[in-house]
Amino acid sequence: MPVVSITDIEHASRSALQAFGAKDWIAASVARAVADAESYGNVICGLYYLESYCKQLSTGRVNGTISPQVSTSRPGSILSDAKFGFAQPAFEVALPAAIEAARVNGTASLSVAHAHTCTSLGYFTSQFAVHGLLAIGFTNASPVVAPPGGNQKVIGTNPIAMSVPDGCGGLAVHFDFSTSAVALGKITMAKAAGEPIPLGWAVDGQGVPTTDPEAALAGALVSSGGYKGWGFGILAELLAAGITGSVNSLDVGGLKLPTGAPHGLGQFYFIIDPSTHHADFAERLARLVEAVAVQDGARLPGNDRVPMIKVNVPDILWDLVKSLENGPA
Repeated sequence: MPVVSITDIEHASRSALQAFGAKDWIAASVARAVADAESYGNVICGLYYLESYCKQLSTGRVNGTISPQVSTSRPGSILSDAKFGFAQPAFEVALPAAIEAARVNGTASLSVAHAHTCTSLGYFTSQFAVHGLLAIGFTNASPVVAPPGGNQKVIGTNPIAMSVPDGCGGLAVHFDFSTSAVALGKITMAKAAGEPIPLGWAVDGQGVPTTDPEAALAGALVSSGGYKGWGFGILAELLAAGITGSVNSLDVGGLKLPTGAPHGLGQFYFIIDPSTHHADFAERLARLVEAVAVQDGARLPGNDRVPMIKVNVPDILWDLVKSLENGPA
């Protein structure tokens, strides 16, 4: 298994995306997100997605040449229309306006509409935190989650992410998790490895809990925490689809399928300047950090995140990445 630098992962991803037709700056934007995911060990949102990005560029399921359109619907409300292109460049071009809106108004929102899957949602919220802003993000995905007691897929894994600034250009708190019991990628990876999945991740086509990944893929995932997770999944669905004007999870085909209609998904971000009403935020944060730190083995989510410089990449995956740099066969 080769040890590959994050820099090489970014360069290879960018070259592959360009070879399949993405504009240079768009390929660079997406490649940075791929490399970032790999640097934090988030393999499901890293190179694991690169082949599907490239294939979907070839078929036109994602547009790698379109320029996103940024507008201000109301003071403090920024909209970036991805126009069925990648989410990363649509976010990138709107980020300065969203930061400025939050600083001027105290609170702001950024809606990214009609976008390809954003994969790692926390990648985006963290970009606000390094500018001293607290951000909460929501997105939807293709339908894989059934309601409690049901057996039909209705919403996606519908992640929620939150990044809290530490006041020094870093993150004091950071989490990014699906509102389903598990990310869909873990089911597909278990199937590929011929391994069972834990009970409580999914149900089969009749709504019966299963440990068989194949039966789970034919059935549906369940929400994390039952009705509580289901509620948060609905929250993400309504904000990501309803507020942004994007599609419901029900209307999105499998995210990695090479052909089909564009994803057209949405992402919605709340952005808050912690100093809006008073200067006590840092004090309250420190109080929380200290209360957790005195407990051996306890930690706040994300407060010990350190990106890796090099990572292990399976031979088959790295060979695939290198082949993608040559463009369509």
